[in-house]
Amino acid sequence: MAAQAVDDLRGILRSMRSVVVAFSGGVDSAALLAVAADELGDCALAVTGRSPSLAAGEAELAARVALDLRVAHAFIDTREFDEPRYRANPRNRCFYCKAELYARLAEIARARGFRFVADGLNADDGREPLDRRPGRAAARAHSVRSPLAEAGIGKAGARAIAKRYGLEVWDKPATPCLSSRIPYGTRVETDDLRKVDLAEQYLRARGFGIVRVRHFGSLARIEVPSADIVRLQASRREIGGALKSVGYEDVEIDERGYRTGSLNE
Repeated sequence: MAAQAVDDLRGILRSMRSVVVAFSGGVDSAALLAVAADELGDCALAVTGRSPSLAAGEAELAARVALDLRVAHAFIDTREFDEPRYRANPRNRCFYCKAELYARLAEIARARGFRFVADGLNADDGREPLDRRPGRAAARAHSVRSPLAEAGIGKAGARAIAKRYGLEVWDKPATPCLSSRIPYGTRVETDDLRKVDLAEQYLRARGFGIVRVRHFGSLARIEVPSADIVRLQASRREIGGALKSVGYEDVEIDERGYRTGSLNE
């Protein structure tokens, strides 16, 4: 990563003067928060949204990272599950989730005198088509800034920044919301998200660091990186029994391996 890009990021944040960071605890928002805390001190505030779509342990991880950075941090309970269009799970479901989050963050910024709301969108993500990232439309609607993308910093750069600050999430795999495991058009139910979360927790405990359990009613379709498929297959019977205990009657291993956005296919 070019040193100029980091200097540009620092300059962007200084020009903002105060910022509320939409802080998921993932590597991108953590890298942004680290630099914001450095440049703005008490004029940087991290806010993490909580809802049934947040995987177990993610809120606690966000709290630890914010504590490590000695930055002010708050949680809010978001209400996207009150939005029928979100629950219907259309292809732009993320728009309704992010619109709720950003509206709440904008309220906090106004109430506390912060000038901007910022998210952790990086330059790589910013090049993806809008239909893959409908949350970007919500960000634009609420004038949310994306300083990493503005500075031309992609995922590798965000990881390098997080590693430089010694953050435990510097090599953390992406952990999108649990609702992303539900096929479009299938209503998002909190009980189904609980099943997905328990299944993925179990598989991570077995050493599958990158894993997705795609929810198809009583069927769990498991995705792991191609290099892990043979190991997953070897434990299929035991895994099937464990997932049955959380509500899945059948388990299928996706032979194509893990890939982002597979439900868009």
